[in-house]
Amino acid sequence: MRVAVIGATGFVGGYLIDALLAAGHQPSVLVRSGSESKLRHPELCRLVQGDVGSAGAITSVMEGCDAVIFNIGILRENSRKGITFEELQYRSVVRILDAAKASRISRFLLMSANGVYRGGTDYQDTKARAEEAALASSLDVTIFRPSVIFGDPRGTMEFATQLCRDMIKPPIPAIAFYTGWSPDEGSIRMSPVHVEDVADAFVGALEDPATYGRTYALGGPAVVTWADILRVIAKAVHRKKVILPVPVAIMKIGATLFDWLPFFPVTVDQLTMLAESNRADPADLESLIGRLPREFSVANLGYLSPGTG
Repeated sequence: MRVAVIGATGFVGGYLIDALLAAGHQPSVLVRSGSESKLRHPELCRLVQGDVGSAGAITSVMEGCDAVIFNIGILRENSRKGITFEELQYRSVVRILDAAKASRISRFLLMSANGVYRGGTDYQDTKARAEEAALASSLDVTIFRPSVIFGDPRGTMEFATQLCRDMIKPPIPAIAFYTGWSPDEGSIRMSPVHVEDVADAFVGALEDPATYGRTYALGGPAVVTWADILRVIAKAVHRKKVILPVPVAIMKIGATLFDWLPFFPVTVDQLTMLAESNRADPADLESLIGRLPREFSVANLGYLSPGTG
């Protein structure tokens, strides 16, 4: 099957290319000028230069394809460069849906995120409206809502690598966010999911009619607290770390003052979503990949400490 991949050069995109090729599919990839070196296995893909704002490039990348995977998402906006949630996470999805219909492609797989809903943060709202647009189309749609994704970033950035850099390696206490008045009662909980399992879920659903019209939450095998996530990362890089509980509300004050700075680690919206937790039952993922998902464990975080396993 020839598959158009929109969003192939980032963290998850690279693993999608790997999984598609391993399953015998042929990726047709839309690549922005200057990003060609970020693409995995370019010699095995059909490359079309352009972006999601170019109608001609979109038509070209879909030529001869049987399915489309939309995998674009951002965590931070840069409106001066046109990088906004509205443009990339909603309007681009609508354009790709229309182009798929015009190209007579019926299969459409959408990367969303766990916990999105209308009226939430701008990130959540645009993702939720994109889901609605996809499901309201005449296409055979499957939507994936992963919890926080981890795995070897291979030159990009991902969740555990960023936490290791920003919280574990600096010689100051790591912050364990919590909601409400008590760290115990207000612990933030997540279901970290391995990037290879997410990619395998896409490929597993690609040709399965039973997945049409469905939305899948993708979570790893365990629900873990934010503090536990920090402890596992610290152990993976052989660090002893003091973990300091801090209410999300206090961190929001700092983010309100400084999140306009590109180097400030979190935005107010990210903290809002963090406070809502990010749990997912692993049953959906197990049904798609036919095995137990990988754990968020020291053994699966060896990429944080190269050469030490």
